[in-house]
Amino acid sequence: MKQGLMHWLPCVAMALGMVASSIATPLLPTAHAATSGTKSAKAANGMHQFTGVVTALDKNTLTVEKRGKKPRTVVFTRHAEMKSTGDVEKDSHVTVYYRDEGGRSVAHKVVVKTDRPHSGSGS
Repeated sequence: MKQGLMHWLPCVAMALGMVASSIATPLLPTAHAATSGTKSAKAANGMHQFTGVVTALDKNTLTVEKRGKKPRTVVFTRHAEMKSTGDVEKDSHVTVYYRDEGGRSVAHKVVVKTDRPHSGSGS
């Protein structure tokens, strides 16, 4: 009987220690929270980014498709003061910087990716 009790007591002590630490943890600041100044600033402004190819666009919306293993299509509502770094056209490679506003993805800035020059000799 004593032998079974000796194996059981360390498990109970460890479980009580885990419960006590989980109760005290929310009260103590973590090192991660203190060092994540840039991430919290980004989270504060709520800006996200999405990179892909423009598949459709009109006066009010911009549809961008991400291709690859996990394809995804997002329709963005254009912000009234949306900025872009070039002409946004169908089949352009872009990165859209957007915020979630009222359940909609609202594009605030669009960066158009320029084609890379081909390497090799042209002659």
